[in-house]
Amino acid sequence: MTVDPYTPQSGDANIRVERYELDLDYKVTTNRLSATATLDVRFVEPAAAFSLDLVGLRVKKVRGAGRFTQNDRKVKIALAAPAVAGDVVRVEIVYAGAPKPRRTRWGTLGWEELEDGVIVASQPTGAPTWFPCNDVPSDKATYALRVVTDPEYTVASSVPAVRGTERGRAVWEFEIAAPTPTYLVTLQIGKYMQEGTDLAGIRGRLFYPRPLADRVHEDFGELGRMMAVFEEAFGPYPFPGYTVVVTPDELEIPLEAQAMAVFGANHIDGEHSLERLVAHELAHQWFGNSVGLRNWRDIWLNEGFACYAEWIWSEASGGATAHAKALAHHERLSVRGISALLADPGADEMFDDWVYKRGALTAHALRLTIGDEAFFALLREWTARNAHSTVQTRDLLMLAEEISGIPLAGLFEAWTSSTDLPSLPASAERSDAAAPLTEPILGLDRTARRSRR
Repeated sequence: MTVDPYTPQSGDANIRVERYELDLDYKVTTNRLSATATLDVRFVEPAAAFSLDLVGLRVKKVRGAGRFTQNDRKVKIALAAPAVAGDVVRVEIVYAGAPKPRRTRWGTLGWEELEDGVIVASQPTGAPTWFPCNDVPSDKATYALRVVTDPEYTVASSVPAVRGTERGRAVWEFEIAAPTPTYLVTLQIGKYMQEGTDLAGIRGRLFYPRPLADRVHEDFGELGRMMAVFEEAFGPYPFPGYTVVVTPDELEIPLEAQAMAVFGANHIDGEHSLERLVAHELAHQWFGNSVGLRNWRDIWLNEGFACYAEWIWSEASGGATAHAKALAHHERLSVRGISALLADPGADEMFDDWVYKRGALTAHALRLTIGDEAFFALLREWTARNAHSTVQTRDLLMLAEEISGIPLAGLFEAWTSSTDLPSLPASAERSDAAAPLTEPILGLDRTARRSRR
């Protein structure tokens, strides 16, 4: 494993973290966190020390290792004895502070207070604002979380939590068994209603403020049907359940977390006006969360296919066809004059709207080239073969050629490694007119922050 070139100050290339156990005590009214993180750290190469990312919180003690030092971004921990490749060391880090978001080139990231609660939105480098970690997308781990907080608040977790009490405070405990990168682990704390729902046989859960109940029920009423459509297109849903959180605050953009999506109150209106965002976040459970990235440069594999899922849902739900959507977005992109590469857009542009739309157009060009049967067989094999692992663009090319039996290097070169926008391949079967576009140009950039009203 190497440090990601888009986030060169994050992570330690010499380690992988196999497991995080986080014991968090958080007071909402004072924004005070006292915590212990226990990590199982595996060494890739011999080492006498390693580092973890931690921002804005102060380490008090480290057990299971030698001395430690800390600066504003890192905790460096010396080992009691040098490790060889393959060694696993368990360390316990006691830390505390008033967590807050960190400022980055992509905006503020990580832990943020709502008007009455907490939201965590970490992509790509916000996880160190609430726990010490190896913050690179290629390092997936399992997690156990224990959260002690004020009893009037609910901790909305991606999996069902066991709730207890301790000295008059609420205790929430849950386990994330699926391998998960740090940026997809989240914590949502608020005064939420909770209800279960069936999503085409998948366990669903909704968390929302009571006053938003009618809008939530209306706008997520099609979520079960959407799940069924995506399972047919992409293969079985990759997690035991799916959780939706709607915050009382307005957010700039929704975000996905492992087996979870978070929406602001402004993303639901009771009229399905932003249903494409619901589709986008659900699709990320296959593309981005189960099948993850080896490096941030390949972000189009997450966002392009999640955007294409919006078009698939539009067609399945009686709206414009995927082909009509593709024609319209191709026309819009053709006048933008993009100068970066889809398969390496650069850190500054990796969450720009053009990456999402050109990524979706690349998926559609591939579909037009190999045909529907091979295309959807490819998607199902992609999500099955790479479940809970990480990939890069070349992996998709190789599998697409394997499934279709067609040489596709030229297609991938034109769409992902050239700045020129290719024409969509001709299709005698698809003659839809371009769909009128009403959605704004907006990168779904995972940095879901509270709207500044």
